[in-house]
Amino acid sequence: MKVKIDLDDTYDEPVITIQAKELTPALKEVIDYLKGQKQTRLLGVKDQQTIVIDPKKVDYVFSERRKVYAKIGKDDIQVNMKLYEVEAELKHHAFVRFSKSVVGNVNRIHQFESSFNGSLCVHFKSGNKEYISRKFVSDVKMKLFNEEGHHD
Repeated sequence: MKVKIDLDDTYDEPVITIQAKELTPALKEVIDYLKGQKQTRLLGVKDQQTIVIDPKKVDYVFSERRKVYAKIGKDDIQVNMKLYEVEAELKHHAFVRFSKSVVGNVNRIHQFESSFNGSLCVHFKSGNKEYISRKFVSDVKMKLFNEEGHHD
């Protein structure tokens, strides 16, 4: 892939043009990355204080007892959104559905461990672990290898 950059003071705003024979998974990833470049931040509540959460630091987001939490290190920070809203907001930040109640950040995964029932145990760089339901394993693998996943 060739990259050409033309810097000139006469340009008002950046314009990106992609010329290719076909739309490949690698190009799709570049396009998704560029589209997702707005600075997404989540607001969370910890110790009765509102804090700004950087998605890159989140291992996974989960729902429990009708509340949604972001797992950062050993902290569970409450997020005042529905899990499907968080999933939509973070889809350009390497987040993908792990199970009915968990959306995980594939960029924070350290290793996998297979389970006897077809699910996977994911170990994050922070030491946290979470399970990927068998139903979502292929979607996670596609996200890991930068291909567009479709889930029925």
